[in-house]
Amino acid sequence: MATAKKPAAKKTPAKKSPKAKTGAAKTTTKKK
Repeated sequence: MATAKKPAAKKTPAKKSPKAKTGAAKTTTKKK
């Protein structure tokens, strides 16, 4: 369960946390 929870936990915070989305958006903008 711990192994299955780890990958899912990575996706959950990114989708739930608005800050995570902003960080990802900023990284994408910088990369582009």
